[in-house]
Amino acid sequence: MSNFKEKLPLFQANDIQISNDVNTVWSIANTLRGAYRADKYRDVIIPMFVLTRLEAALLPTKDQVVAQYKANPNTPEKVLEKLSGYRYYNVSPFTLENLQNDPNAIEENFLAYLDGYSCRVKDIIENLKFKEQVRTLAQSGRLFTVIKKFSQIDLSPSSVDSMRMGYMFEDIIRRFSENEEAGSHYTPREVIALMVNLLLIEADEELFVDKKELKILDMAAGTGGMLATAKSYIRQLNTGATVRLFGQEVLPETFGIGRADMLIRQEDSDYFVKVDTLKDSDPFPDTKMSFVIANPPFGQAWGGKDADDGVEDAVKKDHQLFDKTEGRQGRFVATPGTGDAQLLFHLHALAKLEENGRAAIISNGSPLFSGGTSSGESQIRRYILENDLLEAIVALPGQFFYNTGIGIYIWIYNKNKSPERQNKVQFIDATEEFIPLRKSLGQKRRELSEDNIRQILRWYDDFQENDHVKIFDNQEFLYREFTVMQPLQRRGQISEETIEKAKSVPFLAKLFDEYKYQELLEMEPRSAKDEKKLQDFVAGKTKQEAILTAFAKGSSDKTYPDFENFVQVIKDLLGEFNLTSANINALALAMSEMDKTAEVIRTKKKDKANEIADGIVYDKTTKDSEIVKLTEDVETYFAREVYPHVPDAHYWFDGKKGYGAEIPFTRYFYHYQAPENAEKLLAEFYELEAELQTLLEELKHD
Repeated sequence: MSNFKEKLPLFQANDIQISNDVNTVWSIANTLRGAYRADKYRDVIIPMFVLTRLEAALLPTKDQVVAQYKANPNTPEKVLEKLSGYRYYNVSPFTLENLQNDPNAIEENFLAYLDGYSCRVKDIIENLKFKEQVRTLAQSGRLFTVIKKFSQIDLSPSSVDSMRMGYMFEDIIRRFSENEEAGSHYTPREVIALMVNLLLIEADEELFVDKKELKILDMAAGTGGMLATAKSYIRQLNTGATVRLFGQEVLPETFGIGRADMLIRQEDSDYFVKVDTLKDSDPFPDTKMSFVIANPPFGQAWGGKDADDGVEDAVKKDHQLFDKTEGRQGRFVATPGTGDAQLLFHLHALAKLEENGRAAIISNGSPLFSGGTSSGESQIRRYILENDLLEAIVALPGQFFYNTGIGIYIWIYNKNKSPERQNKVQFIDATEEFIPLRKSLGQKRRELSEDNIRQILRWYDDFQENDHVKIFDNQEFLYREFTVMQPLQRRGQISEETIEKAKSVPFLAKLFDEYKYQELLEMEPRSAKDEKKLQDFVAGKTKQEAILTAFAKGSSDKTYPDFENFVQVIKDLLGEFNLTSANINALALAMSEMDKTAEVIRTKKKDKANEIADGIVYDKTTKDSEIVKLTEDVETYFAREVYPHVPDAHYWFDGKKGYGAEIPFTRYFYHYQAPENAEKLLAEFYELEAELQTLLEELKHD
């Protein structure tokens, strides 16, 4: 490990004792019993905690600000900010303490107090919908008590510095997030610690020269915890670095908490913005990031009926702007299935990274392997691998998050890999690296210890294979898909059995639909359009019955080993119905079956649909596909896997749709476990059966 890597803070334990302070804040929630459900306490406690801190910071300069505003209500915002010493201020004469002087007017005065804040704080109040809570608190008679209790907590910067304050706020959010859906916005601190260290351990050392400006983005920021932790780590490593945080969050309440956290930590809250990352314009179009760290939502729809308005159109438009040959304009090289946007967030991260930037992104298992060869998911993975952007994937065990027990993966991207890592991907199976929690927190029953994190980082940095680490060339996961068919050799027959099969041929089945016919028949009155549909069904039924009658008349025990001859027989039999060649062929296929003793059909026609090769016509009902790794010779593969079973198979390759990629992570760490001996299992079964019989006998005697 280089000197640079030896400096890394491999684990950041919170040595600042905050439990007593947080418990004091937490205890105020008891005053809300009866007026709020327990899961709604956060709607009051979090905004009040934020306001208490913001007011405490402003108190030393409050009189000056109020006096200036009173003298000139049109005083520019910048002047008032300069007077306050912060990027926010409050021009109201009220404070949490003096609001208590007039209990009868406390609701009116408190609302005036809130309106006295500058726009940045008003934005937070609005997104947290706190004024609605003020009315509820007033109506339930709790407003005075809540204000009084918070006014008694000292959160002034002289008593609680920004680091301690950040820890307190984080802990309060965590407590409210453990058992609720809100937990989806909160990534456990130790997981963030691992992610940040994974970002730093292979980062370009130039990123950490003195006075270097580093930019960190979380485009699914939630409450901003990842950003705060990342900055804390980097500042430990490089105290002279300027670290700028950029956050994007779409949910109003979560955004409000995140922006409040930025203000509390004295960050530039203007760079924590409320936008939909997939739909809205990039709020930082001219800024490339040193690092991206994110935990995007699992299974969030970007298209279809479950997607938010405008998202699908925006994603498709962005995809159309992506040009692989002329340079990137859009972000999305392809679009995954509409039900899961995870890989779109990955592409956004890659679009925002600077030339030597790195990203750490959490996902579930779906982005690794979902989708067929030509699917958007496959093409996104292909793009990532072909451009050598993926450095590693780390698998963590399940039961790490508060609201889901599934296992997770951390994808590490690097736009400037070290020479030894170029064109390679490292897999780390860390599913056994955890310690159990003494007490479950929602679905979180496990956590990473300092030793667990050190072990994962050691595997990462060593870059050596073992039982938990595998290293592959990028091409290991790239493949080609070949269409495979067998020669057209079918034996046909017109019999009661094959006539029944013919009924399922689409064109014949659509002639008459009994259910729709009855529905139209009972409709009163019918529109002209519906009347036409009804008459079409009447005519269709007549035609359908006539075709089946013609087949019945031509029924016999005779079979036709020449498929072309069988097609002609059907054509002659149904000549009066003027059926298309496609419909005749569909009937012939349905009324025949593959027979390797039948005639091989040959033709001089050109192959227009991958059904003819070397003059032989191939049977589209035998159509199958084979996945062949890009690194393997296709003939070698077919000689081993296909020809021993289907000697006359033929394959086609579609160069436009035939390339894909999947990352079957778990397959590489699978260990076969032989099942128990059958005789042993049977003996155990008989033993249990005997025990059960004994218990039943004892119950009878009782």
